[in-house]
Amino acid sequence: MASAAQAGTFTGVASCAGCHAPQHELWQDSHHDLAMQEPDAGTVLGDFNGASFTRRGVTTTFRRDGERFIVRTAGENGTLQDFTVRYVFGVYPLQQYLLPLSRGRLQAFDIAWDSRPAGEGGQRWFHLNPEEVTDHTDPLHWTGPYMNWNLSCAECHSTDLQKRYDPVTRSYDTLFAEIDVACESCHGPGEQHIRLAAKGQLGAGRDTGLETTLGQRGEWVFTANESIARRRQEPTGNAQIDNCGRCHARRGTLDDYHYGKPLLDSHRLALPEPPLYYPDGQIRDEVYVYGSFVQSKMHQAGVVCSNCHEPHSLQLRAEGNGVCAQCHKADVYDQREHHHHTPDSAGAECANCHMPETTYMTVDPRRDHGMRIPRPDLSITTGVPNACNQCHDGQDADWALAAVRGWGIEFGDTASHPARALQQLAAGNRRAMPRLEQLANDNSVAPIMRATVLEALGRAGAPSLPGYATAQLESPEPLLRVSAVRSLAGLPLGQRYQLLKGLVADEITSVRMAVAEALAGVPPDQVSPAQGEQLRNLFGEYTRIQRQHADMPGVQLQLGIFLANRGDLPAAEKAYREALHLNPQLLPARLNLADLLRALQREDEARAEIMAALEVAPNSGAALHALGLLETRIGNREQALVHLQRAAELEQEGVRHRYVYAIALHDSGQPEQALARLEALQRSIPGNEEVLLALVNYSAELGNREKAVRYARELAATAPQNTRYRQLYQRLANTVER
Repeated sequence: MASAAQAGTFTGVASCAGCHAPQHELWQDSHHDLAMQEPDAGTVLGDFNGASFTRRGVTTTFRRDGERFIVRTAGENGTLQDFTVRYVFGVYPLQQYLLPLSRGRLQAFDIAWDSRPAGEGGQRWFHLNPEEVTDHTDPLHWTGPYMNWNLSCAECHSTDLQKRYDPVTRSYDTLFAEIDVACESCHGPGEQHIRLAAKGQLGAGRDTGLETTLGQRGEWVFTANESIARRRQEPTGNAQIDNCGRCHARRGTLDDYHYGKPLLDSHRLALPEPPLYYPDGQIRDEVYVYGSFVQSKMHQAGVVCSNCHEPHSLQLRAEGNGVCAQCHKADVYDQREHHHHTPDSAGAECANCHMPETTYMTVDPRRDHGMRIPRPDLSITTGVPNACNQCHDGQDADWALAAVRGWGIEFGDTASHPARALQQLAAGNRRAMPRLEQLANDNSVAPIMRATVLEALGRAGAPSLPGYATAQLESPEPLLRVSAVRSLAGLPLGQRYQLLKGLVADEITSVRMAVAEALAGVPPDQVSPAQGEQLRNLFGEYTRIQRQHADMPGVQLQLGIFLANRGDLPAAEKAYREALHLNPQLLPARLNLADLLRALQREDEARAEIMAALEVAPNSGAALHALGLLETRIGNREQALVHLQRAAELEQEGVRHRYVYAIALHDSGQPEQALARLEALQRSIPGNEEVLLALVNYSAELGNREKAVRYARELAATAPQNTRYRQLYQRLANTVER
């Protein structure tokens, strides 16, 4: 790739080294320095001396041709071809290789070199996703969109990246100022800083000529009779961890990065919810630290990344438990009475209990930065992992819980823990709502968890949501504003507009983008001229930002949904089709396209899209459900029931598919079977209003008034603010009494 360094403000690492020699020395040979390198005999760690690796019938070979490093493997069409390594990617515990494809694409090859010592199982070629990836038709294949460096990797492995994607030719002309993660990746452009330094005019804060100040370690002291240090002064904002979070978070890029501004001004953050996280917030998929750390009590106490990590070398500030002992007195916490294990054993290491590891990319262990207490009780009730059984893998959670209780430790919130409530609500049990509503209003809970709860309640249609979600629209925490906006998406459009119109010009980009999605259906010419102009500007900004990432299948899907809500169905269809061109296996895009085609009365095309989805995923409940609804609309009820039944049988979370199947049974003349299905659903997932209302009506229809009254009483108790339910109960109760 060419260099982007020109007359701009990025000046390069060499311009920093003269005045900042100690920091430069620490940075050299760090993982940031070695994030990406030109290939040569010193940087390429893998065996290119005729080595081979065979998987799924494809033998890949690695060889040298003079100064070139050649990989012979299956390319985009599945045939063997030679590819010259353009860059090496990373260094330890694995190294990947970037191979060029047409249209300016660089792809991260999915057979990597295990750079660990041979005694630890390293010094070998291995596949990064041995179970998931099939062949060259799979989007996760090395030639697919999700292994594309320009799209997925470059922003965090280079400095001052300019992606430069052309959606017309679907090609890249990507540039960067420096090949690796250099000084200005974190500190911002250095030109003004150097100019001030040359004049002897450097001051503090923004007077340094840099757009951000990252030194937020603070001063920590032990006060009398306390074994945990406290920070003397609150940190001034989240500048440091948001700067790190730009790359060390599971997030999507929105607009250009703005040094010194909140992370959410340029990125959309993934919340700690399934499938990325476990219900209690523990890491599950690879989520890159930030999302777990901001859940932690350490973050709430003012700890920042550089309290534990030296930011230039990236090494820990101390060895072993010493890094924790900076703030937690060793004579209290590094003792058997606290950790209950033999001193100097693995069980006595703070991180093994409070920051358990999960291994990604086969060989790369990452620690959960939530720094939580091991909870084997939650493993029993919710299925989440716990640190005890990660070490004692020959035992089960019951054994671990008994051991913890033997130490005199009891957990008093097993039944009311947020993880259990979130899991119950996701399954469709609305009785979990009161506990989650309490959490949403609790200022002592980490904002990221409150945001997660808000969105969960919004998806479930919590009746009292508008009250407490509206209060968060004015929160100083951008993430709470974003999630409050999203949580209100189920309200009628007019009510939604009245609540959200004040955020149309919010200072944070991700908030504005959430507002644009929520208000996409508002016609600008049906509000005041000034408000209409604001909406047009917002919708224009949303479209502009999304089209900056037109190479991302998921962004094309989001754009399609937005355009469909705007009423621009031809443009929405085009976006859905582009998403499917980029990733033919993106089921939500295919099903959304099918729904759009059905709305345009193009039933045959809609059916073809659903069938294409089922070719990719024969057991997709969503696709089977869509096919069942399509058959219903054209009057093929018998076939519709077959598909709806299969979708209902596959449903594991929520109640929608099982509920719709029961309704379809009733409408096809099988009310007794419908009632039996609904009663089974109510027993397994109690408290759903739609299910209860159908039980009331069907019981009454079949002449079982007492059963109807019982369900109506439960319905009224489930939603006490709903006067219609109370009136229904009274009417049925009076009928039975007469």
